[in-house]
Amino acid sequence: MTTRRPRGFTITEVLVVVALIALLAAVALPAYQTYLQRSLRAEARAGLLQAAHWLERVATATGLYPADAADFPEALQRVPSGAYRIGFEPADAQGSGYTLTARPQGAQAADRCGGYTLDQAGVRGLAVPGASDELKAACWNR
Repeated sequence: MTTRRPRGFTITEVLVVVALIALLAAVALPAYQTYLQRSLRAEARAGLLQAAHWLERVATATGLYPADAADFPEALQRVPSGAYRIGFEPADAQGSGYTLTARPQGAQAADRCGGYTLDQAGVRGLAVPGASDELKAACWNR
């Protein structure tokens, strides 16, 4: 008489595998979310620079920046992912300057960098009140 060996996994083996998967997920998920936020920040910075280039081309052609926010194209007012909305604010009615602001939308609103600002002089900042210089440098460089 031959005895059949049971096939399959024991409950202990299954629990060990589930615990390992949970541990890997606990480590990998925050890292993934960090990289995702960084990529969306890069997209916001690229959108600001693209809008600034458009404004510089307008100023080169006409001698002035647009003096009305309504003249800012709709296509430049958002980034492809939709994580940031770009706003244009003229410095004055004479068209002597501007400030661009990228404001986070949706889940990106919880990002520590918040919104980005860029003006006609190339001054980069954050739309976070009281943001330190270290935070500005870290957000603009990463």
